[in-house]
Amino acid sequence: MRQDDAHTSGAQPFFHQDTKAVALRLLSVLRPPSQRQTSVKKYTVTTTTTPTTTKTTPTPHRPVTLSSPQIPKDAWDSHMHVIDNRYPFAPDAAYRPNTFTVHDAQRFEAGVGIRNIVLVQPSIYGHDNSCMLDALQTLGSHRARAVVAFDPETTSHEQLLAWHEIGVRGVRLNICSHGKQVEPEDIERLLRQYADAVRPLNWVVQVYIPMALISQLEPIMPTLNVRFCIDHLGRPDLDDTATCDPYQIPGFASLARLLQGGHVFVKLSAPYRLSRLDDQRDLEPVAKEVIRLGGKSRVVFATDWPHTRYEGLDIRPWIDKVIKWCGNDGVLVDRLFRGNAEDLWSVTRHV
Repeated sequence: MRQDDAHTSGAQPFFHQDTKAVALRLLSVLRPPSQRQTSVKKYTVTTTTTPTTTKTTPTPHRPVTLSSPQIPKDAWDSHMHVIDNRYPFAPDAAYRPNTFTVHDAQRFEAGVGIRNIVLVQPSIYGHDNSCMLDALQTLGSHRARAVVAFDPETTSHEQLLAWHEIGVRGVRLNICSHGKQVEPEDIERLLRQYADAVRPLNWVVQVYIPMALISQLEPIMPTLNVRFCIDHLGRPDLDDTATCDPYQIPGFASLARLLQGGHVFVKLSAPYRLSRLDDQRDLEPVAKEVIRLGGKSRVVFATDWPHTRYEGLDIRPWIDKVIKWCGNDGVLVDRLFRGNAEDLWSVTRHV
């Protein structure tokens, strides 16, 4: 697996003069072969070999200009969940959603034209990742990744290795979903613990915190030598501002600097959790500026399916809106929906 960071490219789209050449180029892209999976149904240790840390060339841009951009082939949904009531919820689960299985997820993704997915551990299961890991085994690491939750003080490196073998590539620090007050110094301590735990595996530390707290973490993140991914556009507090200038939102300037400096990725996801308006126009300045700053290198699209606590929501208008914001820039569409995700989740493409 690739274990590198993404890069910022200045590549510009060009206008095609040879339709046949373009067709041959597009047809040359092959899906990665199915990878052999290690059976770890009980998620116990199956190996003691540490993955080799290598530096490889980031996923290349596809230089295309589209008259009407669509979701590209081999796109990734970088944040979604599976929920199955056969698996016990954590005792302190803040909500208890309906069942949305891995097969439901596959039907949903096929309906919006996305093949590859990143399974994220929902807060309702706590540190019991069994439901998600069973789904990951079903999908296979050739088309799926997973982000687990664990206690860094009690989880062994051998356990992380076992998870790594089946496609886990990150850990999630989720402050927002629990509804509990957490002090900034505790968040900093957890960030350092998670970074130390996953650094040997080149995993991602995925963070879901209120945007205002990003300012306090800005000096820390660049020093920890891991890839950070900020959930849901950084969770801006749109109730605190009526301005169209995202830099007036507490914490946004820090997020922008981290993004420009190559220290974080940002997920373009869950607009309905952030906006006060049905058409989400109050979120648009934030989303557009994030795309402007890092759309071709460090911003990844995600559906947040099954939209827990918003079940039944139609995410397709959000997909259409994101594509519309890209104009006719086929490179930008390809990076948002495919290339940046491959860089973030250490996906090797065979071309």
